Amino acid sequence: MKHVKNIISFILVIVFAVFVSNYDESTQAAASLSQNTVSLSGESFGIKMHTAGVLIISTAQVQTDSGEKNPAGALGLKAGDVITAIGGKKVNSCAEVSALIEGSGGKELILSIRRGDEEKSVALKPEYSEASGSYKAGLWIRDSSAGIGTVTFYDKNGNFAALGHGVSDADAHILLPLDNGEAVGSEIIGFSKAEKGKAGELYGVLTAQKIGDITKNTEGGVYGKSTSSAKNLKAIPVAQPKEIHRGKATLLTTIDESGVQEYEVNIQFVSRLSTKYKDMIVKVTDKELLEKTGGILQGMSGSPIVQDGRFVGALTHVFVNRPELGYAVFGYKMVNLCAQ
Repeated sequence: MKHVKNIISFILVIVFAVFVSNYDESTQAAASLSQNTVSLSGESFGIKMHTAGVLIISTAQVQTDSGEKNPAGALGLKAGDVITAIGGKKVNSCAEVSALIEGSGGKELILSIRRGDEEKSVALKPEYSEASGSYKAGLWIRDSSAGIGTVTFYDKNGNFAALGHGVSDADAHILLPLDNGEAVGSEIIGFSKAEKGKAGELYGVLTAQKIGDITKNTEGGVYGKSTSSAKNLKAIPVAQPKEIHRGKATLLTTIDESGVQEYEVNIQFVSRLSTKYKDMIVKVTDKELLEKTGGILQGMSGSPIVQDGRFVGALTHVFVNRPELGYAVFGYKMVNLCAQ
């Protein structure tokens, strides 16, 4: 019996040791995160992105002398597929794809396709379009994107983070596969006010000022290497989720030529579950901002949120039917993505 008790005691010691070890590791990781600091921005910026390969947005019918045909659709090609090569030749632009298809003379072309992590080849036979007088594949494609958003922060290693969500195709809502991109300055020239059932939007023009090179387009934001200086921005600590609570907070954003301004918001909900990037619900309470914009505008994505002197997150999406409300991503998630 004594022997059994000793065994049980030994097991308990091991379990306790493992628990203490795991606790120490998690505590150290949390401490490391709490000691991390970033320099918050809130400035508007321009995005220029080129895809890795050519993204298929949709397939379509081609009007031929024998009726409507859909060459690409018949092969099972669909939105989100990426054409990486045709006939063994790498392609990176819509112009290249169109030239090869139109110049095929109707002969079969071997397309290299990437679908997620899968690579495959398909044999496509273009059809002659009576309407255009050329050969077509029945493809709607895209190779680039441009727009404006908000820079969230710069880290101590010279990286920047922005948007809090990825850049997706506006029609197909598919995350664009990044080949290369630039972050440039932008000048806000106006906005459409948000109304219930209608999202408002910031209007801006891109400038020649280069902020950095975009290296990652993820569901949790756009990231890259900064070429501009953040030395005039104040560094603040990054909050852990357990440090974030419902209540007052401050939003840093740009809505006009006056530049980055602070506005009052209220954190309505903080997720304690494992979510992707919709971690908080934030309500704009600032009377000036509500009067001017009606709430959250498209283009404000990435605007950093501060609570109790810590960086807690960034705006990502607006509630169209209640534009004073929006989702936000935890700041520590963006910091981790930026560092990867």
